[in-house]
Amino acid sequence: MSRGSSAGFDRHITIFSPEGRLYQVADSRSQVQRARYEAANWKYKYGYEIPVDMLCKRIADISQVYTQNAEMRPLGMILIGIDEEQGPQVYKCDPAGYYCGFKATAAGVKQTESTSFLEKKVKKKFDWTFEQTVETAITCLSTVLSIDFKPSEIEVGVVTVENPKF
Repeated sequence: MSRGSSAGFDRHITIFSPEGRLYQVADSRSQVQRARYEAANWKYKYGYEIPVDMLCKRIADISQVYTQNAEMRPLGMILIGIDEEQGPQVYKCDPAGYYCGFKATAAGVKQTESTSFLEKKVKKKFDWTFEQTVETAITCLSTVLSIDFKPSEIEVGVVTVENPKF
């Protein structure tokens, strides 16, 4: 009995396949559901929205506990939000419970190459327009994956203070 796809990819290990298919959506949804629960619980207790760094810390603490049980699947995530005082923020939380803030980051198989590419771009200039940000993200994907994307192959979602719905 084969557990993988015709390309030899094991569908039971990761969320995204090399073919671009999405697997194990339930794992991602459980992380999102937990983050929403933590954010709602914070607002109920303290009366204001949870800061992005505090939400990431809470999720990291929960993820670290998952590593102590063999039956629990440890998950990582990238959390993006807009703080009223500090502005846009990006945090990355790994399955071991470590979390850190970034100006730009990546996750997945080519994470190291992507992060290196983004670090070089961010060092040169960080105050980007919307178009420059999207262009840099697509260029990073294209460069690291060695693929020339067609416009019909890419979909970009943007969240701003003015338009907070994704």
